[in-house]
Amino acid sequence: QVQLVESGGGLVQPGGSLRLSCAASGFTLGKYAIGWFRQAPGKEREGVSCINNNGDSRYYADSVKGRFTISSDNAKGTVYLQMNSLNPEDTAVYYCVADLSLYRSRWSSASSWGYWGQGTQVTVSS
Repeated sequence: QVQLVESGGGLVQPGGSLRLSCAASGFTLGKYAIGWFRQAPGKEREGVSCINNNGDSRYYADSVKGRFTISSDNAKGTVYLQMNSLNPEDTAVYYCVADLSLYRSRWSSASSWGYWGQGTQVTVSS
C-alpha cells in the first residue's frame, strides 16, 4: 500500500527557509516519480516540482525556480523540498505526490499523479 507522509511545514517569516520531507512507504522510491503540489485557499492545486524515478530529471514551476530544490534519498525512502526566499504567496498546503510514470508535458497536472499525501501547511507571514 503506497503511503506518503509529509512533514516540515510551519510558520516562517518572509525571506526565510523551510525544508519539507515526504516519507514514502509501501513501494520502492527508485521506481516512482515523486512531486510536490500546493493549494492556497480559494485557488486550484498547483504543481510545484517533481523528480523522476532515477533522480536525474527535475522540473519546477516558474514561480519557484531558483528558490526551491527537490531532492531524493532513496536509501531513506524520503524526498525533500528545500524552500528558500519564501514569500507570502508561497503560503499553502503542500502535498507530496507519486506515480509510476512521469510525463514531462503533464507533470504539473494534478490528474497525472495517482498517489497523494495528506498535506502539510506552510505559512509565510511576518
